Amino acid sequence: MASNVGVLTLGDAMITLNPSETGPLRFVTNFDRKVGGAELNFAIGCARLGLRSKWISRLGNDEFGRVIYNFARGEGVDMEDVTFVDGYPTSVNFKEIREDGSGKTFYYRHQSPILALQPEDITDRLFDGIQILHITGVFLAINPKNLGIAKRLIDIAKEKEIPVSFDPNIRLKLWTIEEAREAYFDILPSVDILLTGLEEIELILGSDTESSLTVFADKYHIDQLVIKDGANGSKLFTGGTWYQEKAFPVDPVDTVGAGDGFDAGYIYSFLKGEAYRERLRFANAVGAIVTTVLGDNEGLPYLDEVLNITNNEKVIER
Repeated sequence: MASNVGVLTLGDAMITLNPSETGPLRFVTNFDRKVGGAELNFAIGCARLGLRSKWISRLGNDEFGRVIYNFARGEGVDMEDVTFVDGYPTSVNFKEIREDGSGKTFYYRHQSPILALQPEDITDRLFDGIQILHITGVFLAINPKNLGIAKRLIDIAKEKEIPVSFDPNIRLKLWTIEEAREAYFDILPSVDILLTGLEEIELILGSDTESSLTVFADKYHIDQLVIKDGANGSKLFTGGTWYQEKAFPVDPVDTVGAGDGFDAGYIYSFLKGEAYRERLRFANAVGAIVTTVLGDNEGLPYLDEVLNITNNEKVIER
């Protein structure tokens, strides 16, 4: 059963075509239909951990849109502010997975249904029962007007003293790094929790040294700067101190969605008031579990699965 602790996020969702075999996409002939999207993955991750998870989106008024709607609703995501729109086909992407679990994504999301979302759709009502707002750079990358929508959400959150978390989630197939930086630096002064990959922050700042990250966090008054570094674990800068936790050992089969799972795990621990290192450990465990299952969100764990790992320090074998 979901708690009274509410998380709000928004963004596009897609039908994801997962390859039936590993290797270059041009040699793959069969695919499994799944559902994906960074923000929806995050919302599902939060719901599975027991949080009340609200997702704002628009879906094409087509069969794929209904697949996504029914799937998300079945996962316990609050769908009150997800509507179907005509004239915008539901987005699709094809995944390529290599033998080591790494991969590429090929997007077909021109005229995404999320373009139908307008600034006037963002009202105070969306924040009823919400304790944190989570935004990602994927939503910002889809269309320039989405920055205005994100800033409207952030403004309302700040008025209500609701913290804001942000994952840059850079998608250079959707925009240039220069465009991304311009948008990011516009909202960073309002971000309380920054959840970013080590490679991403290096792209954004041109450096990934702890000294440069410290200067960056202080300059933009980021309360918690969280660095995700895959198999190397994660670290957090807050209150003038760095904290670090190692990764949980796994044999990854699909790394897509691990970052979204990490975000959900960290936000869960943050909302529960856990100590800084415990937030990292919990998030590391969620991210690790995600990589052991094929699919963008199929591996997102339930709370008892994560606690089984974090409490027993046991190697994940599935």
